[in-house]
Amino acid sequence: MSDANQTNTPNDIDNARITDEDIERERAQIGVSQFEHGECFNRLVSDDGIRHFAFGFVADENPLWHEPDYGAKTRWRGQIAPPLFPTTTGINETPKYDTPEMKALFKGLYRGVGRYNVGTNWKLFRPIRPGDVIYHDSAVSNMQVKANSSFSGARTVLDTIRHLYVDRDGRPVAVRYENFINAERGGSRQVGKHANTQRHVYTDEEIARIDAVYAAEEIRGPEPRWWEDVNPGDSIVPVVKGPLGTLDIIAGHLGWGLSGTYGAGPFRYDWKTRQKLSAFYSKDRYGVPQTMMRVHWEQERAAELGLPAPYDYGQMRSNWMAHAITNWMGDDAWIATLDTEIRGFNFHGDTTFITGTVVSKSDADGICSVDLSIIGTNQRDEITCKAYGTIRLPSRTKGAVVLPFPDADICARGADLMATAARRLNSPA
Repeated sequence: MSDANQTNTPNDIDNARITDEDIERERAQIGVSQFEHGECFNRLVSDDGIRHFAFGFVADENPLWHEPDYGAKTRWRGQIAPPLFPTTTGINETPKYDTPEMKALFKGLYRGVGRYNVGTNWKLFRPIRPGDVIYHDSAVSNMQVKANSSFSGARTVLDTIRHLYVDRDGRPVAVRYENFINAERGGSRQVGKHANTQRHVYTDEEIARIDAVYAAEEIRGPEPRWWEDVNPGDSIVPVVKGPLGTLDIIAGHLGWGLSGTYGAGPFRYDWKTRQKLSAFYSKDRYGVPQTMMRVHWEQERAAELGLPAPYDYGQMRSNWMAHAITNWMGDDAWIATLDTEIRGFNFHGDTTFITGTVVSKSDADGICSVDLSIIGTNQRDEITCKAYGTIRLPSRTKGAVVLPFPDADICARGADLMATAARRLNSPA
């Protein structure tokens, strides 16, 4: 029987359920390195790869991400990547599962169930530059079950995936803990949570308000944001993203690639993915098997799920909030940690206004830092995302920013990651 005949219909997918067996299998996966079906988008970090990410996925004009000659005159002495660029790079050398037990453990977890990004906890240790080769390891780090979630009106599993990024020496570059809700897809339609939400129709005055925020955006750039000049209660210059449309999703994939879509791609690439992940596809009304990711660009699929329109990726809003911070902090500063929350859907047609406030400052242990609270609010005055970041700033009296040092367990994991991979490469076939 061909894979096309095995592809699910939308009703099959919408009626998929989270099983007790799936929950127990994911618990057994905690701490176990995961094999990745899709290849990372940027195996070798390049100036164009950085520029495309800043342009397409973040829509950030900061010359530090775009212009090598500009970067050469900063403290970084060259072009560097936007803070959350690691999502588009990182070679994963975890081998395919080679025992019946491991294959059974990882095969088809939560088949047909919706998976939604609800936030990420980042620790950032050093810049990524053109010419870097980054390696990546991921594993489930935590999970919890809710029997009847308000998110979908059905059973959900909240899980956290730890992603570690290291350089060729095994030195940590960044670590991210990405939080997801696995929800039975039919729940959003059954609970009717978005039944009264309509795609927004803008007035000329509303478009003028959006245009005014775009026009007023400020990139701090080479002018230092001195720690001594910052006080709790200070506000950042707002950033706006929207109204969101299909072009923004296309541009996002231009910069981010398709590695976040479980290996989906054009034509034969998509066919190959469908052979491995048939449950991730359902037939459209024309009988064509289509990836479930189409809910990010296809109105018909969104309507089948009880949603008023397609919606963005959670990682997009995390990057937008980081963009607002880097605009404010200037070239000489560093985001040490960033915790983001994706609190609701950002539908096509929605506009996100990103604002922020300094909530505290510290010079403990000689490290001059401030904490920022960031909020993303849409045109309906709904808060759809939040972030809390710790930013290291230069000081007139204590000097330049010192980059964060990873915890010992992360350093040990990075070293072991590279050493273990080397032993596999040198072992007899």
